[in-house]
Amino acid sequence: METSRRNFLKIGGLCALGLSSLEVAEAFAKSQTAKFLNNPQAVTAKRWAMAIDVKKCWQAEKENCKDCIVACDWAHNIPEIPVQRQEVRWIWNEKFENAFPDQESSLEPEEIREKPFLVLCNQCLQAPCVRVCPTKATFKNAEGITMMDYHRCIGCRYCMAACPYGARSFNWRDPRPFIKKINPAYPTRERGVVEKCDFCVERLAFGKVPACVEACKSKALIFGDLDDPNSDVRKALASRYSIRRKPGLGTMPGVYYLI
Repeated sequence: METSRRNFLKIGGLCALGLSSLEVAEAFAKSQTAKFLNNPQAVTAKRWAMAIDVKKCWQAEKENCKDCIVACDWAHNIPEIPVQRQEVRWIWNEKFENAFPDQESSLEPEEIREKPFLVLCNQCLQAPCVRVCPTKATFKNAEGITMMDYHRCIGCRYCMAACPYGARSFNWRDPRPFIKKINPAYPTRERGVVEKCDFCVERLAFGKVPACVEACKSKALIFGDLDDPNSDVRKALASRYSIRRKPGLGTMPGVYYLI
């Protein structure tokens, strides 16, 4: 990866001038979002969040709807790798016992235990993956989204070990041969890097909602500014009881499930 080598040399040169590696890494992290700034089409927020109406999602599931997953896969060039332990996932379904192991009591209705729950990166306010990344390839942007800089990822997988939600995937092989149709608007990855959902930050920069939200015909996915009481997501959370995945860990997830 030529870009990675250039960045490494730049970091080395700046460190030689007396800047710490942490200061340099943070500077590069901020530069990754600079290209999205000052765009008049961009939609902004203090903290982006998502609410998932599970009842609407289950109704769509009866019709075998996978629109949100299909849209996400195409938008981000996610490969279809046939080996399960090597698969790359940004958004997928899990059973209740896997999505909410800390809330399982064995006394909940059987339909809940067997229903699928849509899961993705929780965009945690206190993201453990950010804290452990040695190169700052994983970082938070100004709007609370946990970002990935693929060029600075060295494949150490500390972030995967730190993530309590299993929301990160590692490219064990070159993913590009497994992409049926490449979306030229989003970069493809290489072997040896980690990837995950980033709330479609590249779409927000041009005034669009995340691809999964746009594709959801049942309107089960609600997206908005968690700090804005007039946003769609705050109105949804005010009207329904909601739960989050593993809230006891103190990560403060940004994805809510309306029950």
